[in-house]
Amino acid sequence: MAKIRIGFGTELNIGSEVSGIGTDNSTNTKQVLGNIHATNAKAVGISTFNTYSGFIDKKAKISNDIDINSQAGTVIGDIIISGNVTVASGSSLSSGVNELTVTNSFSVPTGDTDSRIHCQTAGSMRFNEDLGTLEFYTGDHWKTVNSSVDVGNSSLGLKMIGKTYPNTPGINLKVIEAMSISSGGNATDFGDMITAGQGSACSSNTRAFALGAAYNDTIEYVAFSSKGDGQDFGNLTDGRAISTAGSSSTRGIMAGGWSPGNTNVIDYWEMATTGNALDFGDLVRATNGHGSTNGPTRMLIIGGRTPSVYYEEIQSITIASKGNAVDSGFWSWEFIEGNKGNISSGPRGICGGTGPNKGVISTIASVNMASVGNAVVFGDLSAGRRNMAGTSSKTRGLFAGGMDNVNSPNFFALNTIEYITIQTEGDAIDFGDLAFKSRGSAAASNCHGGLGGF
Repeated sequence: MAKIRIGFGTELNIGSEVSGIGTDNSTNTKQVLGNIHATNAKAVGISTFNTYSGFIDKKAKISNDIDINSQAGTVIGDIIISGNVTVASGSSLSSGVNELTVTNSFSVPTGDTDSRIHCQTAGSMRFNEDLGTLEFYTGDHWKTVNSSVDVGNSSLGLKMIGKTYPNTPGINLKVIEAMSISSGGNATDFGDMITAGQGSACSSNTRAFALGAAYNDTIEYVAFSSKGDGQDFGNLTDGRAISTAGSSSTRGIMAGGWSPGNTNVIDYWEMATTGNALDFGDLVRATNGHGSTNGPTRMLIIGGRTPSVYYEEIQSITIASKGNAVDSGFWSWEFIEGNKGNISSGPRGICGGTGPNKGVISTIASVNMASVGNAVVFGDLSAGRRNMAGTSSKTRGLFAGGMDNVNSPNFFALNTIEYITIQTEGDAIDFGDLAFKSRGSAAASNCHGGLGGF
């Protein structure tokens, strides 16, 4: 067979006619079957490689679209693509590089909360349009990537709503009082909620929520960053009070209560948005008057009562996933009425005071948030109290207000605030005073032990 050799300095120009090398039936303007080695080649227009198994050992510049739709190939050196690279659905794009540098922007998949269940590869990242934040998959569940900006209000606790005594039937309060957890001192005015009365509270690091005031189904919120009145957020699945609440960084939880009648309902909502609460699951039994504490991933619901029975139990839920509560330990001081705050460093959860089945006692008890198990004595309040509000930073817990003696016909609401250091066991110390004496209040903070979770 004859050979054609083109020497140095000689040009070979092939027009628009179909020509082939290694084939008698070419279908493209230029079709080569076999290997090609070129030290300086330029393809103009869109090139399609049906089979590409060789090497490009110099820089390849592709200025238009490239479609590789068959076998894998290996490229050594740099590839500069100024057009588009498309990876079809069901295909994968893999890279062995240790570092990816993007000079302008990098886009991740987006979708609402419900659509994220369709991508469950560990390490996957996406943007949640419902929450307005990035999230990643651990191989077990989705977690939100946290971000926060210190606006000068760190270590801020808010005592929200409540009720006065000994007035009959009492005056419902809607006042919000601010407490500087790190420095101590008397509480100061922050604003007013829309609805007055006893209720529950929880918080993210940017918003505090008051829930179920005066047996309503209201969810209201305020921003920690600025003083002001409460704003409407949405509604619970049912109106109820004498419940308990907790939260992670992103999700608020309200459990149990009286609506009237005891309920076992657990509600949840995404705190970065506004909207109505959704069903999370159920408590072990329908009860009210629980205490609570939580870490970044787990919430503990402590004690509880029916009209005639007081329970010495600890129930737990995983905040990031929906489901029913499970028995997890024993709280030997029975029903923890009205202590609805989240006193937790993350590793340790704490509640204090109790009544009325064993009288009003001063005991403060703690539990390990990771392993749960049975509660142990932490210390004592300065006196026996019940129906307090509690909140915390990750190092200091506050107990505010409450009542001093449920068995007396003259049980009075208090304005006392006391604090404990969470890392070291010991008795509570005077912190300052509330402006209003109140019981059945609720409190929240922008720095509690549940923040940092998902």
